[in-house]
Amino acid sequence: MMEKKNNYVFTFLSIVAWVIFVGLCIEAGALIVNFLYSLFKPQIIQNLYQKLDLSELYTMSKWAYFNMYTFILAISILKAYLFYLVIILISKLDLARPFNSFVSKQITQISYFTLSIGLLSSLAQHTTKNLMHRGFEVDTLDRFWADSEAFILMSAIIYIIATIIKRGIEIQNENDLTV
Repeated sequence: MMEKKNNYVFTFLSIVAWVIFVGLCIEAGALIVNFLYSLFKPQIIQNLYQKLDLSELYTMSKWAYFNMYTFILAISILKAYLFYLVIILISKLDLARPFNSFVSKQITQISYFTLSIGLLSSLAQHTTKNLMHRGFEVDTLDRFWADSEAFILMSAIIYIIATIIKRGIEIQNENDLTV
């Protein structure tokens, strides 16, 4: 009975992870296409994806525009890749032997990418504040990195879980040798 319930939960989690992954890929793809298109046709900048009007920023400083858009692209691509890693973990997780090196490595890698997203988002927040102090209108960009602290905290929790699993593998290997 419990195994059936776990299968349903993992199937549901897999579907949710795929939906989030596809959504993040669409967002990242749209942002990439918009950015590339804006390089050749700067006049469309005010009509970018998600009503991301960076035309004033582009007019005031192309360097600031490219900088901020690079943050947006990097964070969106990292988020999509993070959920790709989650999908791989869910699809290859064996509940009969959950403590294995693949799971440990995958969860550790997920924690590193989560930390990268958090740190990059935090850096983008500070850059945005700096640009705002210099008179640039970039307050609409906060939605792309408003959750930086959450990602940093989440990465710490995920890393702790990865460390516990790694220790579980060591204990499991010791028990296998003893028996």
